[in-house]
Amino acid sequence: MRHFLYTPFTGLGLYGGSRGNSWLRDRIAIFKQFVVPSLQAQTNQNFTLWLSWRKEDRGNKDIQLLELYLKGIFSYDRVVFTYSGICFWDDKYPDEEARPRLLSALHGSMNELINYIGDVKDVVYTIQPSDDCYYSGMVDEIQTLFKNTDFQCIGYKHGYIMNYQTLEIKEYNPLTNPPFVSIRMPKDLFIDPFKHAQFTALKQDSGKYKKGTPCPSHEYYGECMKYLQIPKRGFLVGTHGQNISTHFNIPYAGEPVDREILAQFGLLLVKPIKICYSIRKQIMKKLPYRVQRKLRYIFGEKIYQNIYKLIHG
Repeated sequence: MRHFLYTPFTGLGLYGGSRGNSWLRDRIAIFKQFVVPSLQAQTNQNFTLWLSWRKEDRGNKDIQLLELYLKGIFSYDRVVFTYSGICFWDDKYPDEEARPRLLSALHGSMNELINYIGDVKDVVYTIQPSDDCYYSGMVDEIQTLFKNTDFQCIGYKHGYIMNYQTLEIKEYNPLTNPPFVSIRMPKDLFIDPFKHAQFTALKQDSGKYKKGTPCPSHEYYGECMKYLQIPKRGFLVGTHGQNISTHFNIPYAGEPVDREILAQFGLLLVKPIKICYSIRKQIMKKLPYRVQRKLRYIFGEKIYQNIYKLIHG
């Protein structure tokens, strides 16, 4: 079994999947300060880091430095960067555009991943966001469950949410399937873009999505694969003011939690993140969560996105 921890760094969503060099540097800083220590704390280190980027990110100095940094920590053969986009369905695009984007990303990425897979029967990939963390026993638990069951997809039901600027922590109780999952498939299906997409596809029509659509969002895992949801709190959602949608006071946030819980994530000694925000973002942060979401939708998806399309064709 080859186990990848997959971080889709750029390429997801609006604005061509990136929000500029300043955003990228901040996100890399967050990844190094919070995610990397949690990865080092995993009790089972039998995994490979896979970070995906857009084609136009190849040659970016900040990304090159991050690659050297990670290979210095985890060794060269445990870190792979691909430059073909994100390898799951992006629901920010219409179906007729999302499907070829996914297949193209899978095709390009497999050309680079194949040398890291080796002679194995199955491949597992765990979604590892660039600003969120797993508890230290995740890798071992996921690999053990896959070895002893026939589940195709395993995820965690609950977790915690943390303000990286203040180190405040609360319980996190989403009502739908969280995106913190691991997917297992035979190697021959994993490396074939069409079979890979088919493996993760809806097995019947669901809402606006038709049967055969590659898993359109994390809410649909149970309709696409044989899915096990672990009831424990296995993940930590990080908020820092640069999130696209998640806010520390999100409605799914529960009771405050003592900071000692961070020991389970390898983050007990972590320091608050320091990020300089524009005046616009400082004002936004003071508004109620629902107002922030509405304004992001109006300015992001209705105005700025149209400007981006006009400029970039």
